[in-house]
Amino acid sequence: MQKENKKCIKCQNNFVVEADDFAFYEKLDLPSPKMCPYCRWKYLLAFWIFGRLRIAKSALSGKTIITVIPESAPFPIYDHAEFISDAWDPLTYGADYDSSRPFLDQIFELQSKVPHPHNVGTKNINCDWADDAWESKDAYLTRSGVHMDNVIYGYRLINCKNSVDLTFCFDLERSYDCLNCFASYNLKYSFNSRDCMDSSFLYDCRNCQNCFMSWNLRNKKYCILNQQYAKEDYFKKIEEYNLQSRDSIEKLKKELWQHTQQDAVHRQDYNVKVANSSGNFLDNNKGCFESYFLQESENCRYIYRGFGNKETVDSVGVFRTEKCGMCTMDQFGSYGNICNLYTTSCRYSAYLDACEECEYCFGCVGLRNKKYCILNKQYTKEVYDILVEKIKKDMKERGEWGQFWLPSCAYAGYNLSLAQMAFPMAKEEALKFGVKWEETVEPNYENIISANDLPDTIDQVSDEIVRQRILCPETKLSYNITKEELAFYKEHKIPLPRRHFDWRTLERFKPFSSMVVAQKGKCHFCEKEIEHYYGPELGFQKFACLECYQREVA
Repeated sequence: MQKENKKCIKCQNNFVVEADDFAFYEKLDLPSPKMCPYCRWKYLLAFWIFGRLRIAKSALSGKTIITVIPESAPFPIYDHAEFISDAWDPLTYGADYDSSRPFLDQIFELQSKVPHPHNVGTKNINCDWADDAWESKDAYLTRSGVHMDNVIYGYRLINCKNSVDLTFCFDLERSYDCLNCFASYNLKYSFNSRDCMDSSFLYDCRNCQNCFMSWNLRNKKYCILNQQYAKEDYFKKIEEYNLQSRDSIEKLKKELWQHTQQDAVHRQDYNVKVANSSGNFLDNNKGCFESYFLQESENCRYIYRGFGNKETVDSVGVFRTEKCGMCTMDQFGSYGNICNLYTTSCRYSAYLDACEECEYCFGCVGLRNKKYCILNKQYTKEVYDILVEKIKKDMKERGEWGQFWLPSCAYAGYNLSLAQMAFPMAKEEALKFGVKWEETVEPNYENIISANDLPDTIDQVSDEIVRQRILCPETKLSYNITKEELAFYKEHKIPLPRRHFDWRTLERFKPFSSMVVAQKGKCHFCEKEIEHYYGPELGFQKFACLECYQREVA
């Protein structure tokens, strides 16, 4: 088929369904999309929870649990170990298919009754106050990480240790307040840097040691504002900056951002080792189209965050899937799935939620190691095949087939999802978009102080701070300082944060939300027309094509 121009039913913007898209949709028996790629991602990401961790009780045993799922969720919440045990049977919730009613309504009713696990992740030690943590130890108020050790307030971390306030960082140790940094030690207040050591306030630096307030450096030592210093002069100059003062730190962060906007050279994209691919933040991909934050994948289209996928389309948070479409958090060997939500190692299935190791299941919730189930009811293979075809036929006639779960099925509101991080919307905008919004109420605390009243330096802070609640003036949410956190700040001479940890993560992530739309521009050096991924709101001035960037910077 030829490409087709369409108008998005959500944002009303025009978008194109490419000729190669139709081949994908036909192979997966999916209809062509009615929403543009960005609205599809908003919708799918609204189901990927980024909630506030809270203390609750397992509905099965009464055991104390810590979960990101809010109280407003209609389904029971079980401790994860109890959820995967034989203490209950999800088939007891089985229901018959009613051909007179929309199927999406029926799976919503089922989802509202079937228990869900309190968190995601396995093989952790002392990670109760974390979610989506895997094979980690001592992770606190951290989400989405693998092989973490003693990290606090992190998001999307791999192999990070003894660090605080990291977002999208891999292989960092003893570091603080970094975004998109890799393989570094004792790195602070930095963005998009790697292989650096004992440095602060860096942008796009590589293999640097003892560097400060610099950008686009390669293989340097003892540089300040991109100027070379002798070792002794470097440390004398650093002392002038008063790095123990919060006010000084905030001014320096603004100064770095100004240099990033006006002086730094920006490579046209963040892609590494890609072939025949488009999008941004791609690593070692082949034949991937309009995808972002995608690694080790092949022949995928319209993916927002994934790893190790093949021939998968219109999905978010997919890991090691093949021939899947319209999924959120489908992972670990999933194959041939459509419209799955939070599923693990499932195959040839559609419309599953919180299922593991299932094959040939349709519209089920909470199943493990099952085959030929529909709406949590067991069938023989022959009856299953006939009934699934009947349901698909009914769904296609109603226009339901290929439509993701209803917004009411999301575990939490848009504002407590990854969608709010990637594509932030105000409450009115989100409700108009058609997703739900979570109304949260902060408990009243008697012993609470305003974050604006915190001392300017860590040396002025007594150990009593760990016994107090702190009120964030931006979010009106309270937070506390743990003993481990305080020890980190004192060791590194870092002033106490004056904003809630979730606000800090969202603020740190903000540049990324402006780097997922292709922009037209000119190379600062050769002036040829290029496509880059820096939104105008970032204020960056110098873009470079790959050839000029490699010549002038790398």
